[in-house]
This record gives sequence, C-alpha cells and structure tokens, in this order.
Amino acid sequence: MDQQQNYANHKQIVPVVHYFFVPLGLILIITAIVYAVISIMHGEQIFASLLILVLAFISALSIPLARGFVLKVQDRLIRTEEDVRHFKLTGEWLDQRLTIKQIIALRFASDQEFPALCERAVKENLTPTAIKKAIKDWKGDYYRV
Repeated sequence: MDQQQNYANHKQIVPVVHYFFVPLGLILIITAIVYAVISIMHGEQIFASLLILVLAFISALSIPLARGFVLKVQDRLIRTEEDVRHFKLTGEWLDQRLTIKQIIALRFASDQEFPALCERAVKENLTPTAIKKAIKDWKGDYYRV
C-alpha cells in the first residue's frame, strides 16, 4: 500500500472478487434462468437446462461463501491477536463484553490508546464506526482482505 492507512482509506476492495467473480456469477445465474425458461417453454432439454441452473446457483453461491469463510478465520485471528495484545499491555485479557466487530475495529488503535479505548467501547457500547473515528493514532492493518 502506497499511503498511510486511516479511517478514510482502510476499507479494501479485492478487484478479482468484487469486479470479476461477483458480476460473472450474477450473469451466470441470469443466463441460466433465461435458458431454463426458454427450454421449459419449448419443451426441449428441460433436464439439461435445470441442471445448468442448479450448477449456476452452486457456483455463484460459492463465491460469497468462500469469502465469508476466509473473513471468519481472519476475525478469529484478530480476536486472538488483540486479546494477547491487551494482555501484553495491561496484564488482563480483553473484556468479554466486547463484540467481535468492536474488537476488529479496535485493532486500528495504537498501543498507547488501545487499553483506554477498549474500556470506553465497553462502557459506552461504541459501534465499530465510532471506535474507528475515535482513534487518534491509526495503526494500519495491511493484511486483511
């Protein structure tokens, strides 16, 4: 990444997924539906058209599922990293009332503001967006996709 990460630019787009696979999956489903409807209307190749339709749905659904599985693993890793980081800085584990989304947002806080911001997030039940906006010294996460 060429520039320092901050609240305004921390969200990442994966071009191959967002601009290629997702549109291609939608086109595949639409095309398969059209083909199935035409085949049913003409009474031709109904089995083949329905098979193509099912395969199109399976293929298209695998894209968000695969991405979701990867993000879930990353979320678990971030939770563990931030729990260890909090223990290293304070001698205590993270408060169990913090949600995974809050913890993911807290990862951007510098070591100096991290413990206090964790406490504030619990006491005020801050949203992830509010946590990110409250960070003064942003610590970039350049590995999340």
